[in-house]
Order: sequence, then C-alpha cells, then structure tokens
Amino acid sequence: MFATSLGADGAELCPLQPWQAEEFLAHVDRGREFIGRFNGLPDVVADLASSRAFLEAYAAKEAADAGLIRAIRLDGTLVGAVILRRMDVPQGTAEAGCWLEPAAVGRGLVTRAARLLIDWAIRERGIHRVEWWVSAGNAPSIAVARRLGMRKEAVLRESHLYRGERHDEEIWAVLAPEWPAVPGATAA
Repeated sequence: MFATSLGADGAELCPLQPWQAEEFLAHVDRGREFIGRFNGLPDVVADLASSRAFLEAYAAKEAADAGLIRAIRLDGTLVGAVILRRMDVPQGTAEAGCWLEPAAVGRGLVTRAARLLIDWAIRERGIHRVEWWVSAGNAPSIAVARRLGMRKEAVLRESHLYRGERHDEEIWAVLAPEWPAVPGATAA
C-alpha cells in the first residue's frame, strides 16, 4: 500500500513504520556486516526494541516535518532504505542517506529511490539544498552522489570516529536550481 514503483524490476519505494520493526530488524540482520562497513545502523538496531525505537524516531521526525525514512522493496522484500536524516524546511536544507543489504546491490535501487526522495524534498517541501555525507572510502555511495548530479564540496579530514578509527567524510550537495526534472517523481 502507498508504494511507488522504482521500475519494471519489481522494486518499490514504500513507507516504513514502527509496526514493521520485526521485518526491519530481519533486514538489518541480513545485511549487518555489509551495511556496517560505513553505516552505524547495525550498531543502533540490535534487537526488536531498538529496531522499533529507530523507526519511531523517524516517525516522529516525519510528523515534525524534520526527516523521514522510506523502504526500498524488491519483489515485496525489504532490502534497503533511503532517508532524510535531517530536514530543515524553514532553512531549506536536508541531508539524504541510504543503505542496502548485499543481495540488492548493483541494481541501481539506491539511485532511483534517492532521486525520488530528493525530487519530493525539492519540489514538494521547498528544500533548496540537499546534502549527501559519505565516508571517503565508500565508493558506491560516492557514485550514487555523482549519478544524482551532486557536487563534492568538502572533505572533512578524520572528522568521523567510527568503530575506533577516524575516517574522512565527503560532503556532496545539489541545489534546487541544479536539480533535473524527474517525470512523475513526487511520491516519497
């Protein structure tokens, strides 16, 4: 229900709600090691209670018009998500992010889902600037930022402490006037 097609391959972008915490935990468990290479999600979602709390936090963000999460489904199975980690409508800024479990990699799902999400943020919520913060070592995520037409604006050297190691972070961004038209893309 309320799904938006991501193409002819059975991929959809759908709401992800707290009542789906068990399914979300199973998804994180399937991709725990892979997702955790660059994303702290597996450290936060460790059991059913923390899975529910994570989804409740995003439901609260969406209710406050301050962020949201959308599931990426492939043939009905939850395989990843795109998020607006933060969204400040009065300032016109947002930060987008994503993850996928290994079985869904290499199909263009994140690019298609993020394109819809960013298009919605710009066209429906009036966001002027969408950022994409990424570990400098995360080549697939950097490739998504490029495919989305974002520009690399900064490298924050050793700015992110993750699992005991310091990592460089890159900030990529796209501005509303640079954003290309995406036919029919308003259903985040």
